[in-house]
Amino acid sequence: MDISKALLKDKLHKKEQALIITDYACSTPENFKELMQCFLSNEYRLAQRAAWSISWAAQKKPHFIKLYIKDLIEQLSRKAVHDAVIRNSVCILQKIDIPKDLHGELMNCCFAFIESNKTPVAVKAFSLTTLFNLSKIYPDIKNELKIIIEERLDDETAAFKQRGKQILRHLNT
Repeated sequence: MDISKALLKDKLHKKEQALIITDYACSTPENFKELMQCFLSNEYRLAQRAAWSISWAAQKKPHFIKLYIKDLIEQLSRKAVHDAVIRNSVCILQKIDIPKDLHGELMNCCFAFIESNKTPVAVKAFSLTTLFNLSKIYPDIKNELKIIIEERLDDETAAFKQRGKQILRHLNT
C-alpha cells in the first residue's frame, strides 16, 4: 500500500479507511515510518488525513511512536498546518513518556496553547494534561499552571473547565 495515495484517494476521508491505514502502518516499523512521513508532510491535506491514523497507530504501537517524539514536538510550532496535526500531536504526547531534553520546548508550547484564545479546545485540554504530567517532574510549574487555569476558567469552554477543575483538584492535594 502506498499510504499517501490511500490517504488522498477519496474526496472524503472516512474512519474505515483511516483504520485500514492504521493497521497497515502498525504492521512494520517501515510502514509506520511511511505514515509518519505523511503526518510530517508540508502538504496540508496529506498531513491532516494522516493525523487520525497516526493517533490510533501511536496507541496500538507506542514503541513505534517513541522514535518520533521530537518530530511531534516540532509539529507544535508549525503555523501553516491543519489543527488536526497539532491536536493529534498533543494528544499523543499527553500519553507517553517524553525525553527530558524535550521537556522545556514541550512546556513552552503547551503553556502558549492554553494561554491563547485562538487555540482549539481539544488542543487546550490535551495541553493541560501534558503540563499536569510534567508538573510531577517539575513541581515549580504547578503554581503557574494553577494560576492560568483559575484565571481562564470563567472565559473558557466546558471542556476546558472540566479538565481544568480536574487538574486543580489534583494540584491542590
